[in-house]
Amino acid sequence: MLEGSAGPAVALAMRIVVRMGEILGAGDLVKIASAHIDGCLYHGDGGVEFAERLVGLGGTVRVPSTLNVGALDLLHPDRVRAAGRRRDMALRQMRAYESMGCRPTWTCAPYQAGHRPRRGEHVAWGESNAVAFANSVLGARTNRYGDFMDICCALAGRAPRTGLHLDEGRRATVVVDTCAVAPALKRRDVFYPVLGTWLGRAAADRVAVIAGLPTTATEDQLKAMGAAAASSGAVGLFHVEGATPEAPTLDAALGGLPPHEVLKPEPAELRRVRDDLSTTRAGSIDAVALGSPHFSLREFADLEALLPATSFDVPFYVCTGRHEHGRLQEAGRLQRLEDAGVHVVVDTCVVVTPILPARGGVLMTNSGKFAHYTPANTGYGVVYGSLEDCVVSAVRGRVVRDETLWS
Repeated sequence: MLEGSAGPAVALAMRIVVRMGEILGAGDLVKIASAHIDGCLYHGDGGVEFAERLVGLGGTVRVPSTLNVGALDLLHPDRVRAAGRRRDMALRQMRAYESMGCRPTWTCAPYQAGHRPRRGEHVAWGESNAVAFANSVLGARTNRYGDFMDICCALAGRAPRTGLHLDEGRRATVVVDTCAVAPALKRRDVFYPVLGTWLGRAAADRVAVIAGLPTTATEDQLKAMGAAAASSGAVGLFHVEGATPEAPTLDAALGGLPPHEVLKPEPAELRRVRDDLSTTRAGSIDAVALGSPHFSLREFADLEALLPATSFDVPFYVCTGRHEHGRLQEAGRLQRLEDAGVHVVVDTCVVVTPILPARGGVLMTNSGKFAHYTPANTGYGVVYGSLEDCVVSAVRGRVVRDETLWS
């Protein structure tokens, strides 16, 4: 393939994969079963030109490949404030990846759209939360593949055998003991982005096993923790004792070896991390945004149970994949959300493309990832709270938070 037997697009992709493997010190390449492509989001003309060059060379993915968010909401074109050349280039980039045979899922949560590799399967995924979920919750094997490396792996069907593809790379070296945290808090969704943010700062790119969490922690809670850990640090894999596939026991996650470090987050420390997720102490808010990673059907059900009888005082956005959007529509649930004033955004999200009101202000969210990226990407200040906090605050137009468990 490197010499051109599979065509010029694959040869180009293989040159990049092989060179990256050399840089990373890999001894060989591993066959992959699937890919998730992050390079379809428009950041500039170079990304469009690279994708269109691969198309022009006859590029077609060799493995099932899903697409991460783009810069447009293709189902609701008016949601995004993009016009002219910017819109044209963003659309060209999205269409180029479709032309290479990628599934137009347009979601940062492909595991909610049926893309769920099996435990032990080697894959090449981009998008940091998706990587953390695939490794940690599903037990698949992928490194954090950056834009354009992901499509090269998909075209070649290969990835460098290094890092989290290796048994030794997946062994936990850090133990996180959460015994000091109140059990009631550990059952709440609001806790997991905070723990994830703390984990990303404390672990950086090391693999940690977390002890003391409920074995009933949901996929949505684990995805929220992984997304925050991957945003605040470089986490690509974490284990949860008794809950994730490679950590039936602490000893199994550690590979039978002693940990390099044992960390024990204290309640006061986690409270400070929660406070750090907010960049302003402003009493009023100008918008609420949820869905980073994209909202699941279960999360929509939780939101529906909280919908107020009165209207929201500020715009209320929820980002999700078109697969979940379609299921809501089929079940007749979408109309109720829209009637309540919820703006459901698909194919993209509010921190990667201009959707929020241009006037700026303060955004409230229950997402650790949104909290991390919102100020730099949108110019909005941010306030972090639970889903319940976000709904009540949106009705009143000012910050309302339940401090009971955090105290």
